[in-house]
Amino acid sequence: MKTTIVNCHALIGETATPAPGPVDIEIIGRTIAEIRPHGVREPAAGTVIDGRDLLIAAGLINGHHHSHEGFYKGRKDNLPLELWMNYVRPLKPIELTPRDIYLRTMIGAIEAVRSGTTTLCDDTNQSPRIRPDHVEQVFQAYEDIGIRANVGITLFDRPFFRAVPFVDEEFPKELLAELDGTRMYTGAELLDFVRGLARDRHPSTNRVAYMAAPSAPQRCTREFLLDVRRMADDFDLPLMIHVQETRMQVVTGHLFYGSTMIEYLDRIGFMKPKTSFIHGIWLNPREIDILARTGVTIQHNPPSNLKVGSGLAPVRALLKAGVNVSMGTDGCGSIEGTDMQNALYLTALLQKLRGDHADWVGAEEAFYAATMGGARALGRGKELGAVEAGRTADIVGYRLDRIPFTPLNNAVNQLVYSASRAEVDLVMVDGEVIERNGKLTRIDEAAIIEEIREAHQRIEPQLSASEADVERISPHYERIYRRCQCMEIAADTYPARFSH
Repeated sequence: MKTTIVNCHALIGETATPAPGPVDIEIIGRTIAEIRPHGVREPAAGTVIDGRDLLIAAGLINGHHHSHEGFYKGRKDNLPLELWMNYVRPLKPIELTPRDIYLRTMIGAIEAVRSGTTTLCDDTNQSPRIRPDHVEQVFQAYEDIGIRANVGITLFDRPFFRAVPFVDEEFPKELLAELDGTRMYTGAELLDFVRGLARDRHPSTNRVAYMAAPSAPQRCTREFLLDVRRMADDFDLPLMIHVQETRMQVVTGHLFYGSTMIEYLDRIGFMKPKTSFIHGIWLNPREIDILARTGVTIQHNPPSNLKVGSGLAPVRALLKAGVNVSMGTDGCGSIEGTDMQNALYLTALLQKLRGDHADWVGAEEAFYAATMGGARALGRGKELGAVEAGRTADIVGYRLDRIPFTPLNNAVNQLVYSASRAEVDLVMVDGEVIERNGKLTRIDEAAIIEEIREAHQRIEPQLSASEADVERISPHYERIYRRCQCMEIAADTYPARFSH
């Protein structure tokens, strides 16, 4: 299969440098074969795409999403993470069919493609029970829409409610007994299941592949964390884990481990390249040095960090230390969508709240984080993340004849600060067109949206009942949250929120 995009503008290479003039981009199979000045020669064969009004750029890499939150979109507001997250992790299972799981996954997948995303990393929670037929439908949704996806099954061997301090002091004994009585999978059972996924769906040979996803240090025993680490190393898998998203998590680290969580993970030998610490907001300079030394990526999710009030990550300090920064949106439950154009915009704007203008993070660095930063985080810095001969053809075309690019002065600045998903006109993954002229090519989007609406109408009473059930534990979490807010953390921790 051969496709040539002719007479297009393009952002070339890892630095996304605008080509000096119109170019033709020749794609053979799944690979960019050649980028040449327009008109040097006519395309010899295959499909020709007229690119005269297109800006071709590397596809965005969304390094963090939770597809299991899809049906919760828009249900909560004005709750910090520790008080919100229980609502999207029911105390009792919600009865969903395999088709419901497929549709739920499509909610984020459709918006991801429409916002110029070519790779999506999905940390999907299957607790309190794993159903292989449900997991298969997550993979199938991504196969069908055509996006590149890395799917992690959320792994933890400590109950969510046990992952915060003071539980034994703040929860009523009878409620604790009930919650402790809920059966969980053992670490051995979880690892046995995901090892099968690692064997059958390895990212080296599959567009939709498995990645390791231990939930967070405080939700895993030390032994289980190290078992997951060994599994990821044995299969050479990328790994993602939530670390120090909130101030309360820094406090929790000191109470659980006698140190911050990053210092703890470094101490037990968990930190290695191809590992992404999701969020990494509340950091001090010593921890940033550890991240730089160990090659761990910080996975920056500005939309959800704002929505649940977690704060502003110290991106400039991370970049100055040589830490790789990638980018994502987080799940539909917290931030309502997987729009990576929104994440780009917020990253470049919000970091201007920190320090002198000479140290501000701008559009070029934000775009790099959303492309090359994401590729490096997954260990694929030579394959993905740039429009360059020899790389995989995961590319996006933006309409230049729309007002965000008119007049065209600086393509990167205007892509980051002005463009939206409305300007995304062409999306290619593995050399295949999966969106063209505003239409998804591999699925019937309208039919799927209607089916999602019907499924949600049927499921919604269960969602409401589950949220009401969670209200039983909310007051106890609220007391724990406020108690932790009063506890001191290191004075040189980078400020992540405005003071009261």
